[in-house]
Amino acid sequence: MESAIDTHLKCPRTLSRRVPEEYQPPFPMWVARASEQLQQVVMAYLGVQYRGEAQRDAALQVMRHIVGSFSLADGPQTHDLTHHTDSSGFDNLIVVGYWKDPAAHCRWLRSSQVNDWWSSPDRLCEGLGYFREITAPRAEQFETLYAFQDNLPGVGAVMDATSDEIEEHGYWGSMRDRFPISQTDWMKPASELQVIAGDPAQGGRVVVLGHDNLTLIRSGQDWADAEADERSLYLDEILPTLQDGMDFLRDNGQPLGCYSNRFVRNIDLDGNFLDVSYNIGHWRSVEKLERWAESHPTHLRIFVTFFRVAAGLKKLRLYHEVSVSDAKNQIFEYINCHPHTGMLRDAVAAPA
Repeated sequence: MESAIDTHLKCPRTLSRRVPEEYQPPFPMWVARASEQLQQVVMAYLGVQYRGEAQRDAALQVMRHIVGSFSLADGPQTHDLTHHTDSSGFDNLIVVGYWKDPAAHCRWLRSSQVNDWWSSPDRLCEGLGYFREITAPRAEQFETLYAFQDNLPGVGAVMDATSDEIEEHGYWGSMRDRFPISQTDWMKPASELQVIAGDPAQGGRVVVLGHDNLTLIRSGQDWADAEADERSLYLDEILPTLQDGMDFLRDNGQPLGCYSNRFVRNIDLDGNFLDVSYNIGHWRSVEKLERWAESHPTHLRIFVTFFRVAAGLKKLRLYHEVSVSDAKNQIFEYINCHPHTGMLRDAVAAPA
């Protein structure tokens, strides 16, 4: 058994873990590992927003265009596609790409094919909304957790290996303890979300400035290869409670420090649903996320169910990744999106 924090990311602790050194977790879990060469990753959520079947084909065409742009020089190492309906009744397609080299991502983003498409005046008159929410946490600013060891999704797909069984899981506060930066930093937020260009109420192009230690969680479920008993466990027992919790955060998360919550279903290039899903949650801080996870009845029910079944899981794949990032390593840009999209809802006007 080993620490979730890799050897090259270890340092003398000034902040203690929540459990004693002799703690033994109740079942095995694993984390993704990367070499010392990996200094920073990029997590890009590139969205297309539409309303109803009449716009679906046009939105899917844009989604395919974004996926096509990933084949350009310096595209991401991995990506996936999702759909969800938001609290305002709009459909959203999101192409999620991961880079292990921020410089490559920067070159891709600034390439003429990508930049010219995003900057074109045509985006303002097509009847669709577009957004890009991009964060680039350093290696010490994200943690992962998997109930399986192969074919890691999300950020795990750009990592190099999987750990042995890890110590820091199965207790409240273990998420924080898996962050390398938590050894010396409370990861407290600074400032507020600020609108620095445009007006969300008016539509058009809007840019939001994030803040240090803004927190992003991706928490996933994959039942594609599960046998009948595990499919029933997920669909009949885990999913209803999970859906309740995700809907609660989507509709009522603002006072809790949840900026945006999207429970998404993976799709293929034609928009067909896959038996894979995950939650995308943006939070003001790790502390706000922890407080909800440790106290809200829906998450407590999910946690208890997972504890009961985790040791016996065979093909039902459950995981999460959580990151914080610096404001300078965040991009939140929107075109013709409704004012409750992503960071728009909670962003305040920047001081004049």
